[in-house]
Amino acid sequence: MIQISTKSVEETKKFGAELAGIARAGDLILLCGDLGAGKTSFTQGFGLALGVTSPITSPTFTLANCYEGNLIINHLDVYRLTHIEETRDLGLHELVDDHSVTLIEWGDVIIGALPGGYIEIRFNLGETSDDRDINIQFSGSDWNDRLDAIEAIKERLC
Repeated sequence: MIQISTKSVEETKKFGAELAGIARAGDLILLCGDLGAGKTSFTQGFGLALGVTSPITSPTFTLANCYEGNLIINHLDVYRLTHIEETRDLGLHELVDDHSVTLIEWGDVIIGALPGGYIEIRFNLGETSDDRDINIQFSGSDWNDRLDAIEAIKERLC
């Protein structure tokens, strides 16, 4: 596990932008944590770094948003799903492909339905209202060759 701390919304967005710099088509990124912990802020920084020009908002009510940039970004929020089988209705397996990167808020809720490997980023509220303690874990080997790059991001943020 890799741990990163941010001290503001802007630093959380910067972390998203930095991670976008090493993201690849086909990546699956789970964003976990309490309400207001930074999942959407991270995604905004991630999308901006990939050239998304439209506003990135939480897909809580739409369940899924798609943004065009240097990569297609699928942004899902599965908070309101009550059964893991509902992921089929979202077309999750079709979204995770070699042409896009998929970010899923509350992704830990549907781990059993996920295809292949992923990175899980857990946002925890810190000491002050702006502080975030971020834990990064990996499932599968998809990110193994980028661990050094993530450690370098950590060094730049600290």
